[in-house]
Amino acid sequence: MTIFLTGLLLVACAWLGGRLGGSGAGVFLFMLLALPWWAAQSYHAYLSRTPDPPGLWQTFRIAWAKAYDIRYLGGLFLLTALTDFYIIVANPTYALTIFCNKPDGLMGILAKAQSPTLHVLIGYGFLRLRRWSLFLYLVYAGFGLLNATANFACFGYGRVRFVFLITLAAFTAYVIWRRACFSSPRSMVKRPAL
Repeated sequence: MTIFLTGLLLVACAWLGGRLGGSGAGVFLFMLLALPWWAAQSYHAYLSRTPDPPGLWQTFRIAWAKAYDIRYLGGLFLLTALTDFYIIVANPTYALTIFCNKPDGLMGILAKAQSPTLHVLIGYGFLRLRRWSLFLYLVYAGFGLLNATANFACFGYGRVRFVFLITLAAFTAYVIWRRACFSSPRSMVKRPAL
């Protein structure tokens, strides 16, 4: 019952966020609160078939050791790539703002194409815990922070720009904090003590 009520509370928080900040805020909170909780519960249900005594903290310890948080971020990157691709296809006249400019023509197409392409690469690398994806993410995050700051300076305050800057800084700090996960996929598996 506690698990059900906690999940219900997280969904309610996402719904409330959507009511207060718009549908984008609700989806954002749902992806950051309710979906990871659901994923942890699913993993916990899977682990309960193991001979070890099941427990939610045991599940979180295993998920942490196997870097499922980073893999979850990889899944979010893949989902974002699909969203970016849909926006580009559904709105062919959409122009991405890069350092206060909206390039058109071939440069505009390349500017729009970089987003889903890099999101797919980073998402795949995060799912597989590849070290190159950490470096690619850090370069892309640096570009994103510089670009968003420049656009903030040119166009002033914007809710989307502001939320993007804050969340990008928070995600980047988290990924840097968990950077050891990317050293080697084999290092995530604990070896038995001799």
